Amino acid sequence: MRAAAVQFRPDRSDVEGSRAALLALTEQAAVDADLVVLPEMALPGYVFAEAAEVAPFAEPADGPTAEALAAIARRHSAWIVAGLPERDGERLYNSAWGFDPTGARRFVYRKTLLFPLDEVWAEPGCGDYPLVHTPFGRMGVGICMDLNDPAFVAWVREAQIDVLAFPTNWLDQGEPVWDYWAWRLDGAASTLVAANRWGIERGVPFRGESAILQGDRVLASGPRTGDAVVLADLPSRVAR
Repeated sequence: MRAAAVQFRPDRSDVEGSRAALLALTEQAAVDADLVVLPEMALPGYVFAEAAEVAPFAEPADGPTAEALAAIARRHSAWIVAGLPERDGERLYNSAWGFDPTGARRFVYRKTLLFPLDEVWAEPGCGDYPLVHTPFGRMGVGICMDLNDPAFVAWVREAQIDVLAFPTNWLDQGEPVWDYWAWRLDGAASTLVAANRWGIERGVPFRGESAILQGDRVLASGPRTGDAVVLADLPSRVAR
């Protein structure tokens, strides 16, 4: 199988332009990949002061962005996992939506362990981490801060996840983060497909360097800055 991590920086001042650019990168990745992972909060960005700021951008799980992603998945027979702000009635979540190669929505996962920047607007999920059986093995999903949750890491190990789709907005703390990600998953025979954003938003710096990791090996990685599609071929697995 081939996996792709899409690295992207949204522009909140031009959400429609950002959506078009994100969909174009997703389409580009889906031409070559069986699995495409987009960043956390891929639209419209991550740094908000309160829920009222997020609400105009949040969509229900069957909203227009979901429809566009589903169409790409169907057109290229690819799995797509995308991080987006979700609106469910009056509630807002930092979510990841998953689409299968028919374009069907297979799950909506709501981030369980919230970062302080989430806590000002998002409700936490309940730890119902998706496990999807695919032709390339067991696929699991976590969002950014979830990787710091011992319960999530234990689940990845116990569920014997083969490929972990990881939408993230990992901050820039002055050094590459790949060793830390690999350390958190030590003991799990999982390939991590980490799609990160880049740039500075309201003074908060993001690392970029999206990567596909197998154990402590970096199979492919993106740049510190700039939009990119990171591709890597993974060993074939029999779905369990």
